[in-house]
Amino acid sequence: MRIDPLSGLHVLIAHSRASRPGAWLTPGERDDEERLDTASDPFAEGNEQLTPPEIDADRVSGSAPNQPGWRVRVVPNKFPALTAPVADADASPLEEFGGRGEVDLFVSRPAFGAHEVIINSPRPVTSLADLSRDELARALTVWRRRIRAGRALGYPHLIVNEGRAAGASLPHTHAQLYVLPFVPAQVARERERFTAYFERTQGRNLLADLVQQEVRNGERLVAVDDECVAFCPFAARAPFHVVIAPRRPRPRFEDEDGPFAANLLAEVLDRLGSACGDKPPLNLFVRTAPDDATAFCWRLELLPRLAQPAGLELGAGVHCCPLAPEQAARLLR
Repeated sequence: MRIDPLSGLHVLIAHSRASRPGAWLTPGERDDEERLDTASDPFAEGNEQLTPPEIDADRVSGSAPNQPGWRVRVVPNKFPALTAPVADADASPLEEFGGRGEVDLFVSRPAFGAHEVIINSPRPVTSLADLSRDELARALTVWRRRIRAGRALGYPHLIVNEGRAAGASLPHTHAQLYVLPFVPAQVARERERFTAYFERTQGRNLLADLVQQEVRNGERLVAVDDECVAFCPFAARAPFHVVIAPRRPRPRFEDEDGPFAANLLAEVLDRLGSACGDKPPLNLFVRTAPDDATAFCWRLELLPRLAQPAGLELGAGVHCCPLAPEQAARLLR
């Protein structure tokens, strides 16, 4: 784990990940449809010996660990970006500035935390959109369980990458949980904005008020059910960027009931498939509250990879979205 001396941002240097399947794109490579070979797929049921030993699972009653009979399975990432902390490891924040004005421009230490793979289904499918409502509900239940368990080590950030264009190295549907030994800068900035809004409005929740206005306005609304609201955000970062937020604000995603939000997530995935073409490359992430954040609300974000970030996004951190969110929401409705 290193700090960039110019920006102050954390970076994980994990050269062992270069040897994982599909780690590198070759010049001119296209993201053609990936086909699963169940004989070599390490996430297929029956190939449990191809992964590290499982650390959690939703299993059929009576089935043994590391054997067939699972419905959702959790294993350590074989090519981790973070490793388990060792006894007496230094867990203090990285500091660039020492006493008497001394500055260390090259601040680093081992990246302790956790990096898990959550295999969403034993069936050989490539997308969350291929799962039944029950399968998706089971997957979300395990996501929550692993996020709760990860809290002891740091900030839990759960992601799903689907398709080579979205960074997936294996096509079988799976999520990854990174437990980071720091609160990422973007999450810290959101925490500050939630807190400032809470104080300025005498106790109101920023995302709850945003959801209420999106429902009232309706222009960027995608779908609503009894639990959640889905909408294209006002400052969408990509075409068909969708946010799913609870109707009643709660700080932590993992504190909801196991299948909470599964039905609306399935609905949004169906609509994205219809509007964007069957199963577009997709990034999904869960934003949950840092430990010290009380004026916060969790959300899911889905970003189909229909346009590539380029020099403006990578160099200035300014996203340029080629489709207005109002138009995207209309198409999704």
